[in-house]
Amino acid sequence: MRDLSRASGMSLAGLYHYFGSKERLLYLIQKHTFTTILEKLKTRLDESIEPEQRIRIFILNHLEYFLVNQQGMKVLSHEDEALKNGLGSEIAAIKREYYRICLGLMDDLKRERGLDFDARTAVMSLFGMMNWIYTWYNPRVDGGAEGLARRMGDIFLRGVISDRSKLHATERGAAKRFEGARLQARRDGKSKSKAGFSRQH
Repeated sequence: MRDLSRASGMSLAGLYHYFGSKERLLYLIQKHTFTTILEKLKTRLDESIEPEQRIRIFILNHLEYFLVNQQGMKVLSHEDEALKNGLGSEIAAIKREYYRICLGLMDDLKRERGLDFDARTAVMSLFGMMNWIYTWYNPRVDGGAEGLARRMGDIFLRGVISDRSKLHATERGAAKRFEGARLQARRDGKSKSKAGFSRQH
């Protein structure tokens, strides 16, 4: 609170008068952040009914807010369990709604394309891609939110949309080639051993 007082120019007594405690202030920041992201997302999702495009909208909406508010999102990422006394449950409910929207988008994509993947794993993997961007994002190298969202969406969607039958066939082919190489190496080793034995006798 003292750091906030110095940064904002408001007295420490004034901060406590308006917010009561550091926990209350953190609650208000989190509520504003997640409510804003959620409301913007709902509005933007109305722009499309196509499942893949709606997932791309989700990614862009998330990254746009994140990149504009990097420091705030960094704090929220590390203060996830700090809220107590009922304040945390309200924030958790907003987060659950956000998660369920993303889960629904994955289920819609599965139904439309006849895909077979675990939607929860896909959702949590996507959040992992997006939420830790502050550890490596460089605007001079990585560009703006729109281009980054497109590239991240391409990588993610190619993973969940990929033809699993082809992947399995490729894996089986690689396993057969490996086993063939292993057996050949054993035969070559035995041949060399026999040749060495013959020369000694």
